[in-house]
Amino acid sequence: MEKRMLKTALLSLGAVALMNLPVKAQQVIKIDGSSTVYPITEGVAEEFQKAKKGAVKVTVGISGTGGGFKKFCRGETDISNASRPILKREMDECRAGGVQYIELPVAYDGLAVVVNPRNNWATCMTVEQLKEIWRPESQGKKFTWKQLDANWPDTEIKLCGAGSDSGTFDYFTEAIVGKAKSSRGDYLASEDDNVLVQFAQRERGALCYFGLAYVEENKGKVKAIQIKNPKTGQCVAPTYDTVQKGQYQPLSRPLFIYVNAKSLQERPEVREFVEFYLKNAGKISKQVGYIALPDRAYKLAEERVSKRVLGTVFGGEPEVGLTIDELLKREAKQ
Repeated sequence: MEKRMLKTALLSLGAVALMNLPVKAQQVIKIDGSSTVYPITEGVAEEFQKAKKGAVKVTVGISGTGGGFKKFCRGETDISNASRPILKREMDECRAGGVQYIELPVAYDGLAVVVNPRNNWATCMTVEQLKEIWRPESQGKKFTWKQLDANWPDTEIKLCGAGSDSGTFDYFTEAIVGKAKSSRGDYLASEDDNVLVQFAQRERGALCYFGLAYVEENKGKVKAIQIKNPKTGQCVAPTYDTVQKGQYQPLSRPLFIYVNAKSLQERPEVREFVEFYLKNAGKISKQVGYIALPDRAYKLAEERVSKRVLGTVFGGEPEVGLTIDELLKREAKQ
């Protein structure tokens, strides 16, 4: 009886001791930024968390490229998703916040101009036509399709596109209007591309823009139209092939993640995640509807991480029409 009581007491003491042992806190990696890059990063995050068996949690937000950089430059996130390179004002904000970063291209994307599936008239549009509709001077002005082409119906154009915190907004306005963030404001704007897909699916006169991946994901619900290449004069549809070959211009672009150098240096889980990201970005980019970079691009990115190469190869200025080959030449020089 005494032995049994002693055993019970010892077991109870052991249980109490176990309860008082410090529990290792779950490590958290915080990511925010572009809704365009989100599917790639979310896919990588899911695979990484499975591999780590719950030891690391990766949170991925969607506040747009601009919104993501605001948080990143305040030191609130470890990684920022971006559908365009960092701009000078954001570089200044990061400098003021004491945040250094490593710029890593992870995929390539086409930005599609989209209409309703019932639109059987507009097959190709020019940069000039799009500029006329989207420029700030057109604020408040209603357009019909017939005003753009006499052969098209007198149906009112209903606009939707990226919100002003989105890198897609910056890139589209730079490529089409000629100046980043220069746009009319009276249109349905959202950082959530799914909202734009629903609008284009619903409105017969819709004219919208968002990432090619969301077009591929919603085939039959929306229809992407061809854009006349300003250099060749050819009407080119946004496809993985035309984007990869540099034929779909000026609406093709590289996609990036920006990594906080301090997080990378001081937190092994962040370094491990970034290394995992670069090894899997090509595969996951294809799975979620984007264009993988050549293997050489990911090797260059891995070298940049291992050598802690800081900064950007773009100098803080917006650029359009950069092909994959041109991007690789730039990355190789850094």
